[in-house]
Amino acid sequence: MFDFSTVIDRHGTWCTQWDYVADRFGTADLLPFTISDMDFATAPCVLDAISQRLSHGVLGYSRWKNEEFLGAIQHWFSKRFHSSIDTDHIVYGPSVIYMVSQMIRQWSEVGDGVVVHTPAYDAFYKAIEGNERTIAAVPLHQTAEGWRCDMALLESVLAEPRNKILLLCSPHNPTGKVWTREELTTIASLCEKHGVKVISDEIHMDMTWNGHRHIPWCDVAKSDWALFTSGSKSFNIPALTGAYGLIGNETTRNGYLSALKGRDGLSSPSIPAVIAHIAAYEQGEAWLDALRDYLQANMRYIADELNAAFPELNWQPPQSTYLAWIDLRPLHVDDKLLQKILIEQQKVAIMPGYTYGEEGNGFVRLNAGCPRSKLEKGVQALINALHAAR
Repeated sequence: MFDFSTVIDRHGTWCTQWDYVADRFGTADLLPFTISDMDFATAPCVLDAISQRLSHGVLGYSRWKNEEFLGAIQHWFSKRFHSSIDTDHIVYGPSVIYMVSQMIRQWSEVGDGVVVHTPAYDAFYKAIEGNERTIAAVPLHQTAEGWRCDMALLESVLAEPRNKILLLCSPHNPTGKVWTREELTTIASLCEKHGVKVISDEIHMDMTWNGHRHIPWCDVAKSDWALFTSGSKSFNIPALTGAYGLIGNETTRNGYLSALKGRDGLSSPSIPAVIAHIAAYEQGEAWLDALRDYLQANMRYIADELNAAFPELNWQPPQSTYLAWIDLRPLHVDDKLLQKILIEQQKVAIMPGYTYGEEGNGFVRLNAGCPRSKLEKGVQALINALHAAR
């Protein structure tokens, strides 16, 4: 019913991944597998809903706090995650990272520590350091069963008085780890024990694979908490801007909304984003399920091709996201040399693992959210570059 194979030319659309690839990689006209948006058109129901709203012609100031928007979010959490949420807890924001930054400012002081699992999404580092807070890293460890958190180490870091917030990425970017209910319950208890507040970024919540199920933080939360997310990854609508979240504590929630409206002047949302979320959550389930099947097949393709070329990798698709976090350490290639070959010889842009912190050395992150024909070129370029680098 839905076409994910036809290539759509994104050049000339002011697209970060395609038109501005030189900003990060120093060279234009590379085939990009970088920033985490997809090369697919969004769901037809979303495009239809936005088109109908635009045909009205009047695009004045709007509100996000309406029954349709709140109800669509409540419906989605119930249908996809079997989670019952209180719509009074819902808040709006222009982006998840804006909302994360706002809560970091609200819940901590300059110099305080923010705990993160590493390797970490690079915007986390920027949000923490940009707000003059300190990163308190808790490295994840790769095992035969997947990525694991050392809970004893986590507790020792949470117990440090200067560490006021845990910034959780669930599912985790870049590793693709899906936190189990047991893990989340343990983390919630540790945070409550040590008086640490929790911000949970759940923007990849719809993209879990192979029986792994996303558990929203609100289902296990104990201490003061905020859950922030968006349909922007799942339905490929980040250019509309717009995110939302849940904040359980009324005083905290009012403080957030006061800063949103008063200090930052963001009381009127992007109405196309509001409408897109309503359409996606009420009508987009079939499209998303078809997309998920396509992305899982893409991940399996990467695994098959890489492991055929380099059996020692034994790379397996992640538990979540369309971002292939590939451990190249068994091949003993130099990260900088590999990037040089990818860019100068293979003409592709693939994110180096060190973008996500020291624990990312020896990895690459390849965005598989694209038609298979593009992915084939990227995977073959990576294989060629690895042969050259060895």
